[in-house]
Amino acid sequence: MTSPQQFLLPDVGEGLTEAEILAWSVRPGDIVEVNQIIVEVETAKAAVELPSPYAGVVSALHAEVGDLLPVGRPLITIDTDAPGEPDGPTGVRPEPQQAELLVGYGPQGTGGGRRRRRPGRASPQPADAAAVRDSAGPERDVAVQDSGGPGRDLARPAAKPPVRKLAKDLGVDLKSIAPTGPGNTITRDDVRRAVQETAVAPVITIAPPAETASAAETVRGAETRIPIRGVRRSTAAAMVASAFTAPHVTEFITVDVTATMRLRELVAGRREFRELRVTPLLFFARAFLIALAKTPEANASWDEEAQEIVLKHYVNLGVAAATERGLVVPNIKGADRMSLHGLAQALADLTATARAGRTAPGDMTGGTATLTNVGVFGVDTGTPILNPGEAAILAVGAVRRMPWVVKDDDGNERVEPRWCTQLALSFDHRLMDGRQGSELLAHTAQILHEPGLAML
Repeated sequence: MTSPQQFLLPDVGEGLTEAEILAWSVRPGDIVEVNQIIVEVETAKAAVELPSPYAGVVSALHAEVGDLLPVGRPLITIDTDAPGEPDGPTGVRPEPQQAELLVGYGPQGTGGGRRRRRPGRASPQPADAAAVRDSAGPERDVAVQDSGGPGRDLARPAAKPPVRKLAKDLGVDLKSIAPTGPGNTITRDDVRRAVQETAVAPVITIAPPAETASAAETVRGAETRIPIRGVRRSTAAAMVASAFTAPHVTEFITVDVTATMRLRELVAGRREFRELRVTPLLFFARAFLIALAKTPEANASWDEEAQEIVLKHYVNLGVAAATERGLVVPNIKGADRMSLHGLAQALADLTATARAGRTAPGDMTGGTATLTNVGVFGVDTGTPILNPGEAAILAVGAVRRMPWVVKDDDGNERVEPRWCTQLALSFDHRLMDGRQGSELLAHTAQILHEPGLAML
């Protein structure tokens, strides 16, 4: 007699309500261990791999790839008593093994092993399908959901979960695609090729005069509909909430940062920084952090319920990062207490994990102020929208060589090429008046113009 245990979708972040199934690592009949990775889900903040809280045999998967599952709904059922397992000395079976730590944050040492089939259990697939799976090599993890119980679709095309998701997003029927991958599997290139072939020969239909006075055209493949989920959905909701809650004010300044660029070259040549990528963003972040310390109103939040302004005595600096999944804003905890080398390392780690889609949910919450680098796209400036709950966000434009009027020690003016950039600061006018906002922006610009001011 088996003991089925249901694993409910947990809240892998702070207050998240749902997650999308990206890929299953197991299928019914597989033997799993505690903390073995069983599924990858995408929340509104990050892609997260969930480990199993139980050891046993997978009996059912309660969601398919692409499904949006609310937190608390059944995700998987695991039989914790495997057949053929001997009873203990007293004839009593041991209690099901379960992880003691929060799922998603437990130790990973026991995971990552190869999937094992239940001993003596026959595969539910026909012999020819099993042969295709065994001969596929690295591509064997295809059509995970096809190994389900009765009523499954044996004619379902073979494709990996990410390929199925791509086809679903692009509106492509996998049954209409000729597979070219190993073991007759459908690849991403097959899906993209199908989209291109559909869009090559648009079909134009002229409506009869009796129906309308003007010609109507229908072009196949002229539109792509993408479900609003994950990061895009979260970003949209946050930006709308911020724009219609906090009264934004944006101020701009153009600054000569030639001295900062010289300092960057000097720091990059030092031995302790040679293993790091020393970018201008590091010094923009440092200048912003120093200026925030002199403008406490900029590192605060508005508590509407308590009718209080909450001044933060720490800075968790958010850094906006453009990724393939959309815009994410992880933050560096305690950035104001870091050395320049520590801040450089934290920025490098933040960027790498964000681009890989592996930012921890905890790193996406608790930010107090944000820095966004629009200059990386060659843009001079912009009007950034505040992160919800924060009082200030600084946008840094492209650093360019520009003609600039400089004065010598005798007060004589001349024009020479200098490294210049534009800064844009948006702030919450409930928390900061124009004076505090202007002082924060001006102080940041002064430090970038003359880094020696940071010594004061």
